[in-house]
Amino acid sequence: MQSKKQETIKKSASRNIRFIQAAISVVKATHLNPYSCKYSKKTYTQHQLLVLVLFRDFRNQHYREFMEDVGDMETVQEVLGLSVIPHFTTLQKFLCRIKSLYLRLTFRKTVNLFYSADDVIPITALDSSGFTSGYCSHYFSERTGKIRKHFLKSSIS
Repeated sequence: MQSKKQETIKKSASRNIRFIQAAISVVKATHLNPYSCKYSKKTYTQHQLLVLVLFRDFRNQHYREFMEDVGDMETVQEVLGLSVIPHFTTLQKFLCRIKSLYLRLTFRKTVNLFYSADDVIPITALDSSGFTSGYCSHYFSERTGKIRKHFLKSSIS
């Protein structure tokens, strides 16, 4: 007999694979080009990176620990076709490049495809101004008269 811990690991692994397969099918249906430009390094496709971003959101993890976990998940690497695990900053930079429309649509479609009608979906509401914390010099702030805020304005309910 298998222990309960091993059964739980198998169930969570298959749940992860099912989510990734659902995300891959949704991402391939979008009109996202495989590479952002013709001069890309072509190490990872935008499809692979978008699936990783969706999977990170699904697992609700920070970038560093998420990429460490993906490094340990050989089946996830095989399903995604990753020969090399991306650095966590690769995902962060990808999120800065991609349009938010792709993220919203693909995550919504993936969640709808992944969860059946009987599953309970935990709901979290986010409200944000959309302004990100970018770099601005102290002298620019003085010259324009605008005070620099070092945080992202958001609220969660």
